[in-house]
Amino acid sequence: MRIFRDLWWFFKQEKRSYLIGIILLIMVAGLELLPPKVIGWTVDAIREEKLTHKLLVEMISLLLGAAIVAYVMRYMWRIMIFGTSIKLAQQLRSSLYKHFTKMNQAFYQRKRIGDLMAHATNDIQAIQQTAGVGVLTLIDSLITGGLVLITMAATISWKLTLISLIPMPFMALLTSYYGQLLHKHFHHAQEAFSSLNDKVQESITGVKVIKTFGEEYADIEEFRQQSSDVVRKNMKVARIDSLFDPTISLIVGLSFLLALIFGSQMVLRDEISLGQLVTFTTYLGLLIWPMLAFGWLFNIVERGRASYDRVFSLFRERNEIDEKKDGVKEAPRGSLDISIRAFQYPHSNEDALRDLVFTVHRGQTLGIVGKTGAGKTTLLKLLIREFEVTEGQVIFGDYNIKDYTFDVLYRSIGYVPQDHFLFSTTVASNIAFANEKVDHSEIERVAKIAHVHEDIIDFTDKYNTVVGEKGVSLSGGQKQRLAIARALLMNPELLILDDSLSAVDGKTESRILQSLKKNRKNKTTVITSHRLSAIAHADLILVLDKGEIIQRGTHDDLLKREGWYQDMYVRQQLETIVEAGGYETNEK
Repeated sequence: MRIFRDLWWFFKQEKRSYLIGIILLIMVAGLELLPPKVIGWTVDAIREEKLTHKLLVEMISLLLGAAIVAYVMRYMWRIMIFGTSIKLAQQLRSSLYKHFTKMNQAFYQRKRIGDLMAHATNDIQAIQQTAGVGVLTLIDSLITGGLVLITMAATISWKLTLISLIPMPFMALLTSYYGQLLHKHFHHAQEAFSSLNDKVQESITGVKVIKTFGEEYADIEEFRQQSSDVVRKNMKVARIDSLFDPTISLIVGLSFLLALIFGSQMVLRDEISLGQLVTFTTYLGLLIWPMLAFGWLFNIVERGRASYDRVFSLFRERNEIDEKKDGVKEAPRGSLDISIRAFQYPHSNEDALRDLVFTVHRGQTLGIVGKTGAGKTTLLKLLIREFEVTEGQVIFGDYNIKDYTFDVLYRSIGYVPQDHFLFSTTVASNIAFANEKVDHSEIERVAKIAHVHEDIIDFTDKYNTVVGEKGVSLSGGQKQRLAIARALLMNPELLILDDSLSAVDGKTESRILQSLKKNRKNKTTVITSHRLSAIAHADLILVLDKGEIIQRGTHDDLLKREGWYQDMYVRQQLETIVEAGGYETNEK
């Protein structure tokens, strides 16, 4: 029953609702004791030939009145207990979602999205069941069962009551054993469902790739295998769950048998009347529900405990990026001073960055180039605090970026990542994501700077066009430019473009860069790119290799020196000439 102790904080929070619900449950349990008594009185009245029309009407009226009162009370306790358990699900789900938004990138590298979704749905539903049906079965089995047993012993025969309870310890032992098995296998079943959830999410996201490579049947087979694994593990849970009812029914049946054998002898010896025996067996019938409820209780509790452990293991995860208490709330303005001696990703022994020291003055543009895996994106992740600088510092304006509050820092940085993300809403809403109350004219202004306005007005509904999930209806270049427009709407002190012009042609790239230079005076811009034309205008260019700066300078300076930059520039120029020649050949 540890789960009830774990949920005590919620029971205290909603004590009024639970208290009213439990009191009503107790009253209903008391009313349920009345019908067997009335039946016993009626049997004895018939046996003694004392049953009159008036007495029969009184008995029926008593039963009818008790039924109506019990009906109203059952309605009320369901609202109080089941309704309150829904609040728990809402509270946990909201807290979990808030927790997800606070976690840094390292958390999402460790956790699978499908698994997190399963925690927020199936697991929370199991916890809700514990706070609703679980509380009902606990209270009802204890109160109803306890009242029935006390009434049987006090008003009929304590001897017969003890004899009838002889099989009960066996039921307690067996249900406890089933509960332990259930906890173990339900945990495995939930893990299997999480894996299946993750598989479905991944397959739907990557359906274009799957179909392009003709791997539909292989993907279907993999899904079938995982789905079969979920069924297999849930069947183990179902088999254990199925043992509760037969076991309880068998035990209660044995109690009935003992009651009839010894009760009949007691009637013959005039220790109890026939009506009392009928009442006693009716009370035993009332014990069936508390006993079944007790079995269900183990089922619900073990499911809830397994799910509670899974959900609260997420709550115990701590964000590795801490917000400084009483942090600087003044927006950063000024130069960007970087001094990173070394940086390693969590759980890695290799340096991703080493000895990066440079300064970007306010209003300047920094270009970062290098081959894939050189450390460009890693550096940007440190600038936006997706990961923490441990050996060194990043000064933005007058303070270390660790000194700013998250809200101030992130509202001062416009970040366009490589894997840009668009929401399944309108073009205008995607651009205005950071400021939904902005005027439409401002949305159009930044769209023109990103040179995506002309594309938008050609859409069916222009700025009201729904782009679909992840911008599925747009080209790669259109998605990149919408993401740039979204960042520009923030008017950030620092704009970071992480290879965000790779999907646009050279002419459009040039127009975007000219617009940025014109509209972002006295604002700092950082651009990483594989295409050197995207950073040729930069005030400072860094060439990275294996996390180190191997060259630095302006475009003209680097072209004069032998090295990676010059070689790459010559190669890209040749590629441009070849492509131009190819087009000329086609035209001829």
